[in-house]
Amino acid sequence: MIDIGSLRALAAIEQHGSVVAASEVTGFSPSAVSQQVKKLEKEAGFAVLERRGRGVLLTERGLALAAYGRRILAELEELQSTLLADPAKPSGSLRVVAFSTACRGLVGPLLARLERSGTALRLAVLAEDPREAVARVANGEADLGLVHNWNSVPLVIPEHLTLEWLCEDVADVLVHRSHPLARRPEVEPAELVDERWISTPAGAICNEALLRIFADLGRVPDIRVYDPDFATHIALVEQAVAVALVPRLGRPALPPDVVAVPVVNPVQARQVGLVHRRTMTASPGIRHVAGMLHEIASSGPADGGTAPGAVDPSGRGEP
Repeated sequence: MIDIGSLRALAAIEQHGSVVAASEVTGFSPSAVSQQVKKLEKEAGFAVLERRGRGVLLTERGLALAAYGRRILAELEELQSTLLADPAKPSGSLRVVAFSTACRGLVGPLLARLERSGTALRLAVLAEDPREAVARVANGEADLGLVHNWNSVPLVIPEHLTLEWLCEDVADVLVHRSHPLARRPEVEPAELVDERWISTPAGAICNEALLRIFADLGRVPDIRVYDPDFATHIALVEQAVAVALVPRLGRPALPPDVVAVPVVNPVQARQVGLVHRRTMTASPGIRHVAGMLHEIASSGPADGGTAPGAVDPSGRGEP
């Protein structure tokens, strides 16, 4: 009889391209993964891998076996997450991947609610870019991903994943209080073309969204600093050396010298959602966490986080 662990090892090698990469994903040593493959070849009666240079490739029959294996593993996952789980008592562990501001604005409040409720459900959280989050969920490295999709930069979701939208997250341009735009109720992209910017690193989704603002104007923003942390963006705006495009989700209270000005024509916004594999749709744990996230996204910062729309866009605070 073919061992499930051996099928899992073969599927991981096919997905990630090497024994070493498969070992990193599965948590076993490369030698243990190789032993699983040898065991599978003995049980199947044919070779599933062939050496090519310093790497390996799946044979034709190995590819066919990996395809069967993925289907069997998906059905097993669905069985474990539905029929073998108590819908009234979500328990076990869920691996969650979320972008940084969602960690602050959504996952933080979620963890606080789970702690207060006394549920047996445990979450392990990793901060990643949405594209990485989608890949990790698709490959089985994570169970749930919090992602965002800018209106100008679509996020590709594989067919075997399900996407649920949670909320819309608007982004404002942050400027120093002395900036001429600081007292404006709103600003259009054409008025921002000559500004000095701080941006997330090149290739990041938020960086692409910034570039898209000026695409129709035939201009490229003058980006002076690249940094992945929006806290750094706010600090540099406070020092009057740059302006920044910063979403409201998870955004802390702005310093007195930093003002948020909404961008219009078009409004800069991203849709925030969660992704999981279709095989996990009926999982009590997934449904419990998804329900809580929907409540948090629509209720504002009651749990200490900052939800979309909960930030005073002007940054000026109370009069």
